[in-house]
Amino acid sequence: MAILKRAISKDASVVSYALDATDMVAEIERIHETSAVVTAALGRLAIAASMMGYGLKGEKDTITLRVDGKGPAGQLVAVADSHGNVKCDVEHPIVEIPLNAHGKLDVGGAVGTDGMLSVVKDLGLKEPYVGMCPLVSGEIAEDIASYFATSEQTPTVCGLGVLVNPDLHVKAAGGYLIQVLPFASDACIDQLEKNIQGLPHVTKLLTDGMTPDQIALRLLDGLEPNLLDEATVSYHCDCSQERTERVLVSLGKQELEQMAADGEDITVTCHFCHKQYTFTPDELRKLAKKS
Repeated sequence: MAILKRAISKDASVVSYALDATDMVAEIERIHETSAVVTAALGRLAIAASMMGYGLKGEKDTITLRVDGKGPAGQLVAVADSHGNVKCDVEHPIVEIPLNAHGKLDVGGAVGTDGMLSVVKDLGLKEPYVGMCPLVSGEIAEDIASYFATSEQTPTVCGLGVLVNPDLHVKAAGGYLIQVLPFASDACIDQLEKNIQGLPHVTKLLTDGMTPDQIALRLLDGLEPNLLDEATVSYHCDCSQERTERVLVSLGKQELEQMAADGEDITVTCHFCHKQYTFTPDELRKLAKKS
């Protein structure tokens, strides 16, 4: 169970998010059977998506983060709803590369930097909002901050971390966001810079026993913060038999009839949770009539 907390400064000019996503990222590793560096990369993207999703206002709003840096992990995608629940997928779940110069998992090396971060917000309007920015480092957190600065003109500090044991189990995972509103004073910004400068890595905070509410408040230290709200978030895939049928119907009558004529059951596997849906030739023919 992952816990997300949000805090706000007394003058309401700064909001902070903090998320302990250890259980959520452990579920990502279990489902996608990722190598350590891919667990870290996909986990970071999912943590960012969860916090950004929780900031959406509409009940059915969703946000999709897609990273394609031309690295060995290929394309990574994470989708979150407005409750902060998330699902994700990666093109190549197993990547084995050396540690980086600091002796840490080389997330940037796995993701790559020759590409873009795209953010798609489905807010129930006629067209979704789409924002894109070039990848800065492939380490995800810097790329998220760059997106907010360039596409939404919102000064943002982002910290993301996934600590993976040698046996590939997730020891700690979490993240934080600090978002500064346009009317924030210079003194407020100075205080934030001071807070961030002395802040340990997010996985260090979690392994030292700090809770998300303590982290959210510490980020806004000196600004008389209060906790705003909280949520329990999880890895959640909303696939279903009905959704899968709609996907098949979209293939068109001719394609479905050809599949049915082969006389074999077909199985559709969900990319996000690996659940399988099987359809007989008779069921395919019925779906063909709906196309």
